[in-house]
Amino acid sequence: MDKKKSLIALSVVALGTVAYNLLRPIRSKVEVVEPFQLAKYLGKWYEIARFDFRWEKNLKNVTADYSLNEDGTVLVNNQGIDQTSGKHKQSLGKAKFVDEQNRGALKVSFFGPFYSGYNIVKLDENYQDALVFGDNLDYIWFLSRSKTMSKERKEAYLNYAEASGYDISKLVWTVQE
Repeated sequence: MDKKKSLIALSVVALGTVAYNLLRPIRSKVEVVEPFQLAKYLGKWYEIARFDFRWEKNLKNVTADYSLNEDGTVLVNNQGIDQTSGKHKQSLGKAKFVDEQNRGALKVSFFGPFYSGYNIVKLDENYQDALVFGDNLDYIWFLSRSKTMSKERKEAYLNYAEASGYDISKLVWTVQE
Protein backbone atom coordinates (compact mmCIF):
# COMPACT_ATOMS: atom_id res chain seq x y z
CA MET A 1 0.00 0.00 0.00
CA ASP A 2 2.87 2.41 0.82
CA LYS A 3 4.45 1.77 -2.58
CA LYS A 4 1.15 2.62 -4.27
CA LYS A 5 0.87 5.93 -2.34
CA SER A 6 4.49 6.77 -3.17
CA LEU A 7 3.91 6.04 -6.85
CA ILE A 8 0.78 8.22 -6.89
CA ALA A 9 2.59 11.07 -5.10
CA LEU A 10 5.52 10.81 -7.52
CA SER A 11 3.14 10.82 -10.49
CA VAL A 12 1.35 13.93 -9.20
CA VAL A 13 4.67 15.75 -8.74
CA ALA A 14 5.83 14.72 -12.23
CA LEU A 15 2.56 15.82 -13.84
CA GLY A 16 2.66 19.09 -11.92
CA THR A 17 6.19 19.76 -13.12
CA VAL A 18 5.26 19.06 -16.74
CA ALA A 19 2.15 21.26 -16.48
CA TYR A 20 4.15 24.09 -14.89
CA ASN A 21 6.77 23.99 -17.65
CA LEU A 22 4.11 23.93 -20.36
CA LEU A 23 2.00 26.71 -18.93
CA ARG A 24 4.48 28.96 -17.14
CA PRO A 25 4.71 32.45 -18.52
CA ILE A 26 8.06 33.50 -19.90
CA ARG A 27 9.18 36.63 -18.13
CA SER A 28 12.28 38.65 -18.73
CA LYS A 29 14.31 38.77 -15.52
CA VAL A 30 16.89 41.10 -16.99
CA GLU A 31 16.88 44.60 -18.36
CA VAL A 32 16.23 44.34 -22.09
CA VAL A 33 16.74 46.80 -24.91
CA GLU A 34 14.11 49.55 -24.98
CA PRO A 35 13.02 50.91 -27.34
CA PHE A 36 13.38 47.87 -29.57
CA GLN A 37 12.49 47.83 -33.27
CA LEU A 38 11.79 44.35 -34.64
CA ALA A 39 11.94 45.53 -38.26
CA LYS A 40 15.58 46.58 -37.76
CA TYR A 41 16.42 43.29 -35.98
CA LEU A 42 15.06 41.01 -38.70
CA GLY A 43 17.51 39.44 -41.13
CA LYS A 44 20.69 37.41 -40.87
CA TRP A 45 22.93 37.32 -37.80
CA TYR A 46 26.23 35.46 -37.39
CA GLU A 47 26.89 33.77 -34.08
CA ILE A 48 30.16 35.02 -32.60
CA ALA A 49 30.02 33.16 -29.27
CA ARG A 50 27.66 30.99 -27.21
CA PHE A 51 27.42 28.60 -24.33
CA ASP A 52 27.42 25.14 -25.85
CA PHE A 53 24.29 23.04 -25.62
CA ARG A 54 23.09 19.89 -27.32
CA TRP A 55 21.76 21.29 -30.60
CA GLU A 56 24.78 23.52 -31.26
CA LYS A 57 27.48 21.12 -30.09
CA ASN A 58 30.41 21.13 -32.56
CA LEU A 59 28.72 23.60 -34.93
CA LYS A 60 30.60 26.15 -36.99
CA ASN A 61 29.32 28.80 -39.42
CA VAL A 62 26.26 29.24 -37.22
CA THR A 63 23.70 31.79 -38.36
CA ALA A 64 20.28 32.88 -37.19
CA ASP A 65 17.89 34.38 -39.71
CA TYR A 66 14.77 36.16 -38.47
CA SER A 67 11.82 36.99 -40.72
CA LEU A 68 8.23 37.95 -40.14
CA ASN A 69 5.48 35.32 -40.41
CA GLU A 70 2.04 36.29 -41.71
CA ASP A 71 0.57 35.96 -38.21
CA GLY A 72 3.01 38.50 -36.77
CA THR A 73 5.30 35.95 -35.12
CA VAL A 74 8.94 35.72 -36.10
CA LEU A 75 10.30 32.78 -38.09
CA VAL A 76 13.60 31.70 -36.54
CA ASN A 77 15.93 29.80 -38.89
CA ASN A 78 19.08 28.59 -37.14
CA GLN A 79 21.73 26.83 -39.22
CA GLY A 80 25.27 25.56 -38.93
CA ILE A 81 27.74 22.91 -40.03
CA ASP A 82 28.76 20.06 -37.74
CA GLN A 83 32.56 20.20 -37.59
CA THR A 84 32.89 16.47 -36.93
CA SER A 85 30.57 15.12 -39.66
CA GLY A 86 30.47 18.04 -42.10
CA LYS A 87 26.67 17.79 -42.13
CA HIS A 88 24.42 20.82 -42.38
CA LYS A 89 22.03 21.29 -39.44
CA GLN A 90 18.94 23.45 -39.45
CA SER A 91 16.33 24.19 -36.82
CA LEU A 92 13.18 26.20 -37.49
CA GLY A 93 11.19 27.85 -34.75
CA LYS A 94 9.05 30.83 -33.98
CA ALA A 95 9.38 33.75 -31.62
CA LYS A 96 6.93 36.23 -30.23
CA PHE A 97 7.05 39.11 -27.82
CA VAL A 98 6.63 38.43 -24.12
CA ASP A 99 4.74 41.70 -23.67
CA GLU A 100 5.17 45.09 -25.40
CA GLN A 101 6.67 45.04 -28.89
CA ASN A 102 9.02 47.89 -28.08
CA ARG A 103 10.95 45.72 -25.60
CA GLY A 104 13.64 43.22 -26.59
CA ALA A 105 12.00 40.46 -24.51
CA LEU A 106 10.84 37.57 -26.69
CA LYS A 107 10.12 33.91 -26.24
CA VAL A 108 11.15 31.32 -28.79
CA SER A 109 9.96 27.80 -29.47
CA PHE A 110 11.46 25.01 -31.53
CA PHE A 111 9.32 22.31 -29.94
CA GLY A 112 5.59 23.01 -30.06
CA PRO A 113 4.27 24.53 -26.85
CA PHE A 114 7.68 24.78 -25.14
CA TYR A 115 9.07 28.32 -25.06
CA SER A 116 12.31 29.77 -23.75
CA GLY A 117 13.28 33.34 -23.11
CA TYR A 118 15.23 35.29 -25.71
CA ASN A 119 16.29 38.56 -24.08
CA ILE A 120 18.15 41.14 -26.14
CA VAL A 121 20.11 42.91 -23.43
CA LYS A 122 22.64 44.86 -25.50
CA LEU A 123 22.31 46.14 -29.05
CA ASP A 124 24.30 48.78 -30.83
CA GLU A 125 22.34 51.71 -32.22
CA ASN A 126 22.68 50.49 -35.82
CA TYR A 127 21.52 46.93 -35.00
CA GLN A 128 24.84 45.43 -36.05
CA ASP A 129 25.86 43.60 -32.84
CA ALA A 130 23.72 42.07 -30.10
CA LEU A 131 24.08 40.32 -26.77
CA VAL A 132 21.27 37.87 -25.97
CA PHE A 133 20.56 36.14 -22.67
CA GLY A 134 18.28 33.15 -22.21
CA ASP A 135 15.97 32.52 -19.23
CA ASN A 136 18.84 31.47 -17.03
CA LEU A 137 22.63 31.51 -16.89
CA ASP A 138 22.88 28.50 -19.25
CA TYR A 139 22.17 30.42 -22.46
CA ILE A 140 24.01 33.36 -23.98
CA TRP A 141 24.76 34.46 -27.53
CA PHE A 142 26.99 37.14 -29.04
CA LEU A 143 25.57 38.00 -32.48
CA SER A 144 26.77 40.20 -35.31
CA ARG A 145 25.67 41.14 -38.81
CA SER A 146 29.19 40.25 -39.94
CA LYS A 147 31.36 37.22 -39.23
CA THR A 148 33.46 39.19 -36.77
CA MET A 149 32.87 41.58 -33.91
CA SER A 150 35.12 44.44 -32.84
CA LYS A 151 37.41 43.87 -29.88
CA GLU A 152 35.78 46.78 -28.06
CA ARG A 153 32.27 45.37 -28.49
CA LYS A 154 33.40 41.88 -27.41
CA GLU A 155 35.01 43.33 -24.28
CA ALA A 156 31.89 45.35 -23.45
CA TYR A 157 29.67 42.29 -23.86
CA LEU A 158 32.05 40.07 -21.88
CA ASN A 159 32.12 42.57 -19.02
CA TYR A 160 28.33 42.92 -19.02
CA ALA A 161 27.79 39.15 -19.13
CA GLU A 162 30.23 38.56 -16.28
CA ALA A 163 28.64 41.33 -14.19
CA SER A 164 25.27 39.65 -14.86
CA GLY A 165 26.49 36.37 -13.35
CA TYR A 166 27.59 34.45 -16.45
CA ASP A 167 30.72 32.30 -16.28
CA ILE A 168 32.37 33.70 -19.39
CA SER A 169 35.10 31.04 -19.28
CA LYS A 170 32.43 28.65 -20.67
CA LEU A 171 31.95 30.68 -23.85
CA VAL A 172 32.53 28.85 -27.13
CA TRP A 173 33.82 31.16 -29.83
CA THR A 174 32.08 30.13 -33.03
CA VAL A 175 34.22 29.40 -36.07
CA GLN A 176 32.92 31.51 -38.96
CA GLU A 177 34.50 30.74 -42.35
